[in-house]
Amino acid sequence: MRENIKVTVKNILTNYLELNKHRKTQERFTILDAVYSMDGHFTLEELGDKLTNDYNFPVSRATLYNTLKLLIELRLVVRHRFQTTTKYEACYDNNSHSHQICTMCGKVTEVKSAQLTEAINNLHTKRFRKDGFTLYVYGICSTCQAKLTRQMAKGNKKKTQK
Repeated sequence: MRENIKVTVKNILTNYLELNKHRKTQERFTILDAVYSMDGHFTLEELGDKLTNDYNFPVSRATLYNTLKLLIELRLVVRHRFQTTTKYEACYDNNSHSHQICTMCGKVTEVKSAQLTEAINNLHTKRFRKDGFTLYVYGICSTCQAKLTRQMAKGNKKKTQK
């Protein structure tokens, strides 16, 4: 399945470049392949490391930025601006999903909800065609909640000892 998607997104990029008379560079296609080989969210640095280590194909930061910008325009990649970082994600086969984000540690988890997807799909919009959605739900993860509970328990214990 993943290889089918890689072929499809490569064709989308090829067609766009040909129609707009842009150069079909090895960098663009290698970056696209690397993006669609990564699981989940990734930073620009992680993509650069993958290209260097796994593909033996180092590229400049400017090339990464410019290529990702193009892939975002083509809706092959989505950019997420989380609390403290910007992450990217291949989205051709997954353009509608939700994230829960811990406001303490910054952990991001994807949430799959058929009910939410159905609700948004059934949402009536006026003079607007929906193509997909991304939802961010902020809160505190269970690990951070446990830390807070322990800290509060320690604080209460010290108060009662005085």
